[in-house]
Amino acid sequence: MPIMVFHIQKEDPKSDARTGVIHTAHGDIPTPIFMPVGTAGSVKAVHQRELREEVDAKIILGNTYHLYLRPGLDILKTAGGLHAFNGWERPLLTDSGGFQVFSLAENRKIKEAGCTFRSHIDGSRHLFTPERVMDIQRIIGADIMMAFDECAPGESDYRYAKKSMELTHRWLDRCMQRFGETEPLYGYEQSLFPIVQGCKYADLRRQSAEYIASKGADGNAIGGLAVGEPTETMYEMIEVVNSILPKDRPRYLMGVGTPSNLLEGIARGVDMFDCVMPTRNGRNGLLFTAHGTINIKNKKWEDCFEPIDPEGTAECDHVYTLAYLHHLIKAEEILGLQICSIHNLAFYLRLMNMAREHINKGDFVGWKAGILNELERRL
Repeated sequence: MPIMVFHIQKEDPKSDARTGVIHTAHGDIPTPIFMPVGTAGSVKAVHQRELREEVDAKIILGNTYHLYLRPGLDILKTAGGLHAFNGWERPLLTDSGGFQVFSLAENRKIKEAGCTFRSHIDGSRHLFTPERVMDIQRIIGADIMMAFDECAPGESDYRYAKKSMELTHRWLDRCMQRFGETEPLYGYEQSLFPIVQGCKYADLRRQSAEYIASKGADGNAIGGLAVGEPTETMYEMIEVVNSILPKDRPRYLMGVGTPSNLLEGIARGVDMFDCVMPTRNGRNGLLFTAHGTINIKNKKWEDCFEPIDPEGTAECDHVYTLAYLHHLIKAEEILGLQICSIHNLAFYLRLMNMAREHINKGDFVGWKAGILNELERRL
């Protein structure tokens, strides 16, 4: 039996959507789920207490690249891992750092052995190999570790995308070998997710999904989407991949996306999502609501004394008005960034809750069609 257990609870009769529960050492994760991004051990502008009580995040992310550089492995190991270091007692997932390393286009070099890169902090030189990335994630101590992959640019030609996919597969074999040779450091088990690549090419995506499925991992991820390709192409690739990945393991779509993207992903059988969009957009004054998006910087909100979101679940949605939030953002007060970030994260998690409810009721497809029109409005 896999270390991390996934139970499917309900399957939608008119789509590939399903609800389930992922059981981990640090708690249960209801699916479908959105995971707030805590890149450097912190979800920007949001306290862990707020993540638990207002957002009700069931799992958050850390990033291997950033945590490796700062605070560094010695600090994390001495602390007893990231859970102990940042005080987050619920599940954690760590991205392998591949996306961050490969985004340093002018400061990295890819070889069979791994990837050399220069730190964005001080220019120091480092090497990430599949083995090293496994060792780093053991030290971080996340419940779910990601395999080291190359995330090819969305505009890659077929030849490069194929070469990159094949390298990702070879690196996966090395990741799995190292994972099997090492033990968790902090008294609880960890799981390793492989990542499907193949860019925008359906035949490559099929090859990669078949290869990843053959590994029998606790869960599987879909990477290299939402990197510049048309939205419909992304949805097509999700359908191709999820027709092959095993149904009895969670499927994680990495780095996606808008509320509409999440619902369309759920309809195609995705269980897990992450994205910086709710916090990054929040810090720029953009709010997501069930009735559309709000640019709180616009003058129209200057004298609007309605609650931020009467239907929201976060305390700030009811305590503060749109006029007050407009003032905070215009005045560049840090509290404004905090309120926007909490609101957006709480909305994303509420959207997941609503999706689960409608899948369980059997009317997900009709509900999705209705709410999509609202989500894409600009208020």
